[in-house]
Amino acid sequence: MEQRFRFIRKERVTGEKRIETLFAQGRSFMSYPFRVVYLETTQDGTVPMSILVSVPKKRMKSAVDRNRMKRLAREAYRLNKHQFIFWKSGEERHLDVAFISVVDEPCDYATAEKGMQKAIRELNHRVEEKKEC
Repeated sequence: MEQRFRFIRKERVTGEKRIETLFAQGRSFMSYPFRVVYLETTQDGTVPMSILVSVPKKRMKSAVDRNRMKRLAREAYRLNKHQFIFWKSGEERHLDVAFISVVDEPCDYATAEKGMQKAIRELNHRVEEKKEC
């Protein structure tokens, strides 16, 4: 079976209430160049994980730089999301995740991908740890 690397609309965290809940009740950790906020939800989704990418204007003044950083983060996620355990297991669990950039300058793709891979490994670890409790 051929691996499909797609990033569909259902994989995005949308809606004001859903975003507010994610930031109010979610847990967070650092995975340079991102701060990762995650929350396990009871969404009846066709996808096991939805993401939100944010680059604060306070950190990066230029819209061009902010958009580039968001593009790099989404691309790194798209190519590495298959490493997330929910994709493999087919469980009926759902995770909302926000990736917030913490750098003042746009980084290169290698740095963004390394941070994304580290974040996915940490998410896997934290979700498995919670499952065992």
